[in-house]
Amino acid sequence: MAEAAAKSVLGMISRGHLECPICSCRFAHPKMLDCLHSFCLNCLDKLISSQQPRADEITCPVCRQGTAVPDTGLQGLPNCFFLSSLVDEFNKQEQLLGDAPANAQTCEECEEGLEAISRCLDCDGNICQKCLDTHRKMKSTKKHRIVNLNQSGAEVFVPRLDLGKKDTLKCNKHTTHELCFYCETCKTLVCAKCAALDHRTAEHDYREVADAIRSYRQDVGKILQRFENSREDFKVADDSLLHARDRLRIMVARACKDITDKEEEEIAKIKNKSRLLRDKVVQIGQERDRKFEEVRKSNRYKMERAEQIVATVNDLMQQAEDLELLDLKPKVMHNLEFQEEVKLEHAQHELSFIGVKCQDVVADTDLGEVIQEEKWQLQAEFGEEGPEDGQFQFAAGVACLSNGDIAVTDIDKKECTLFTSTGKYKTRVGREKLNKPIGIAVTCDDQLLVTDEKYVKVFNSNLEFLRQFAPSHHDTGDTSESRLTVIAVVKNRIAVTDRGRQLVSLHQLDGSLITTVPNDLARAGLAVGINERLIFTNFVESKLICTTRTEDEVFNIHTSLDGQAVTPVSVCCDDAGDIYMSVYYESDESGGVHHYSPDGVFLGRVARGLHSPCGLTFAPSGDLVVADEVSVKIFQRV
Repeated sequence: MAEAAAKSVLGMISRGHLECPICSCRFAHPKMLDCLHSFCLNCLDKLISSQQPRADEITCPVCRQGTAVPDTGLQGLPNCFFLSSLVDEFNKQEQLLGDAPANAQTCEECEEGLEAISRCLDCDGNICQKCLDTHRKMKSTKKHRIVNLNQSGAEVFVPRLDLGKKDTLKCNKHTTHELCFYCETCKTLVCAKCAALDHRTAEHDYREVADAIRSYRQDVGKILQRFENSREDFKVADDSLLHARDRLRIMVARACKDITDKEEEEIAKIKNKSRLLRDKVVQIGQERDRKFEEVRKSNRYKMERAEQIVATVNDLMQQAEDLELLDLKPKVMHNLEFQEEVKLEHAQHELSFIGVKCQDVVADTDLGEVIQEEKWQLQAEFGEEGPEDGQFQFAAGVACLSNGDIAVTDIDKKECTLFTSTGKYKTRVGREKLNKPIGIAVTCDDQLLVTDEKYVKVFNSNLEFLRQFAPSHHDTGDTSESRLTVIAVVKNRIAVTDRGRQLVSLHQLDGSLITTVPNDLARAGLAVGINERLIFTNFVESKLICTTRTEDEVFNIHTSLDGQAVTPVSVCCDDAGDIYMSVYYESDESGGVHHYSPDGVFLGRVARGLHSPCGLTFAPSGDLVVADEVSVKIFQRV
């Protein structure tokens, strides 16, 4: 079974690495083109014959890159020594496993009965690999003409390889001298005599082979490291493009919904115009989607081309001898110039937004106009400072129900108040049920969750008390040191920050504990982003922080504007995963809202000139609702 496994492995190696892409047979005297792809000499000869009249250049059948044919013909192309050696070694191992063909010819030079793989035309005899190695080393036979035998025993002409992989290379001009220097000026290996006669002038920069190969490897290493950096950049660029496309689709869907809502209001007059406008939105979305896809394809093509070159160069670096590497240096370095071309394009975030601005009436004008740049404006504001119902003393948290109702927690008044979407007071729950409410969130079934010191208290959509649970100590009931602050809900998960015990607990919608995540970074806001990432604001250090559920850091950035640090407060995410953060500017004692990508890239300012924004959330309509200490402000995309 071990022998069968070895044969299987050899078969996979042969098919994957030792077969010519043209003839699909094992390499026979492989030659390397400028693109670093290798092919059998005979295959290249047939290929160039079919490419007439362009006999001075051969086109690689793999990547279509051209290679100039040397003046000496295809023989002048570089030999791929490490492939030749691999084929020789593979043949040896195949013989040892008894994998040679049944009709294989045996060696006529030795008495071991090994399979003959070549034939010496001068000796007129078949020889095995072992005798072939000896043949090439002996002075009397090293210049004999050798042909390879294919599996059927037929002769396939392959010019003699003057040097084995481990032989010392000799100078072509001074055949008794070893190649011991490399001239950087001429990009060629030279012997000591060549260095003294032909490369002695000042313009020739030559050095010993060991120094040259060391410098060569260092240069290649630096370029490959830059490629690794490009690989990371590609991942970031691709992620940003995917997010931008997803956000665009969400915005297109929302814009189409807005258009449909307007259509239903005046259906008799605007149905046809509604269809035209919706088509226009979808068309713009499709055009931008195609742009994103074209950029992705371009980036992917660049990386795939780069990967091919890097894989080939890595094989050379690992398998080829130093002298061979130096002989191939011009071609390798030429191919590594792709590093200058790997310039990856990132997403144009502004193209991921699309909306609609509908007209109030339908006449001879269009139903509305397509908005292609994201801008926000204050749509509505309600509330004022005071102790009465519907007034605020310190509005800290805000949440929106599916019907558009807005719930607001007030720390100083120790109550939670419910308003309609237009700001009309409906009802409240006060000190009889709450001690110090701060954070508030709403579940998918319209249950309101309020953090109240040591407990999360659950209310229905009319602020009627349902139940409570203690997140940090759900199993033991020990709540002695808990100090709950903010809460966030995404899909079927609840996340709660416990400032007292410096952790975040994750729960099912019924309050049952999933896990706790130690975290001493959260100092104000908490949101759950894409892939259930935890997003925190730290007002002490002026930071926006994002981690995974397993505490792996995604980003940790300083919040600033025009080089000036700003104090982050609350944070929330939209449907696409973009991050919105309320901030306080100490320079002019005002507040605002900043917009970030899911990867922590600052995209712009949504609002400014606020009093002291704390909590913020998104309404079902897509409007941004901000609890601004003594009022609630609603911002709309325009």
